[in-house]
Amino acid sequence: MEIQKVLWPTDFSDGARAALPYIRSLAAGHNAEIHVLHVLEDVFHHEGWYGEFDKEHIEKLMEKAGKKAEDRLAQICDRYLEGCPLFIRHVAVGDPASEILRLVEKEKMDTVVMSSRGKTGSFSFGSITDRVVKNSPVPVTVIPAE
Repeated sequence: MEIQKVLWPTDFSDGARAALPYIRSLAAGHNAEIHVLHVLEDVFHHEGWYGEFDKEHIEKLMEKAGKKAEDRLAQICDRYLEGCPLFIRHVAVGDPASEILRLVEKEKMDTVVMSSRGKTGSFSFGSITDRVVKNSPVPVTVIPAE
């Protein structure tokens, strides 16, 4: 199997970080592009908390969260992926599993490498990972979370 594009979804948790050695190995062994995806929660669909926020305020919150995610992805590249010449960063908004599967299709990924659970998971195999594994058109490698 030729691997040219690898998707690594991350929520910046220790569990997601456990996939890094596999990501580095695939990048080096196959000279593959590594696409890293962070999905922001869509706060537009929530009811108002402690009062109503107007659309402009929510857009500012989302913009700030997007900028922070971009900064974190750049830190990962610099710190863990040796400058990652074939490292492509993606930030999306919405349901994480849906966004992972959407990017697999859009970018024609060859494989997905992800943690068994993220920062909010309390079981050994999280619901997002479960949905991706069950619906992915490409192989998914699941790395046990730390």
